[in-house]
Formats: sequence, structure tokens, C-alpha cells
Amino acid sequence: MDDWTPHRRDDGELLGWIHPAGDDWTAVDVLGRSVSGAVDWLVAEEALESHGLAWLADPWMLEREASTPLRVSFVEVTPSSAEVEGRIVVKVEDFGDMQAPPSERFVLPWPAPTTLRPVRDGDPDGRTLTR
Repeated sequence: MDDWTPHRRDDGELLGWIHPAGDDWTAVDVLGRSVSGAVDWLVAEEALESHGLAWLADPWMLEREASTPLRVSFVEVTPSSAEVEGRIVVKVEDFGDMQAPPSERFVLPWPAPTTLRPVRDGDPDGRTLTR
């Protein structure tokens, strides 16, 4: 990550990084996932700007071995740096229920593993119990 340049919104919030890709540049979001191919610098910046951060508030799924995926929400995203080993913390979706016991949390490595993914059609909704 030494050659990754942080890209921030006007308010200073980190949107991701832009790093060399041959003679071009690639945009990477805060989960460490590419949001562009090898493109011009300005196109990489635009890719991060249009990708934004709002998607972090969307429902996500955590796939587990021999079990149905869990609907989760983000608690923490800490990218790796020279000082800190990155991590991603998600919790089982509790739909904001302040009366419920704390949801189970999972600590994942950064960049995000492929087992953490956006919701797809047919995924459990987190409110339906199955046997």
C-alpha cells in the first residue's frame, strides 16, 4: 500500500485509494475492493466519488461454511496501515432494536474477504426464522 494515494471527500472522509496499474490507475474502496479497472487518474477519482460511502449502510451478507448466510451490518472498517493491521467488524443485523441483547459480532481481515458480500435476491432477510 506504499504506492496507494488516499482519496477523500471534501469533508475529509476517506473514500478509498488510487494506486498505479501499469501506466494507468485503479480505484479501491474502503473495503479494499477495486471499483475501477486500469483507467486515467481523473476517471479513478470519479469512480470513488460516485461509489461513495452510502453503500456501507446497506444490508450485507456474511457467508459461513455449512450454514445459511447471515445478514450483517458494519460496525467498523479499519484499513491496514504501517501502524495498524486492518480489520472489518460486522454484527448480525438487529434492525436497530435497542431492547435486544447485543448482536453477535465477527472480526474479518482487511481487505474484505469474498465471504462478505452485498445482499442478493433470495438471501434470508434476517427476520425470518427457518428450521
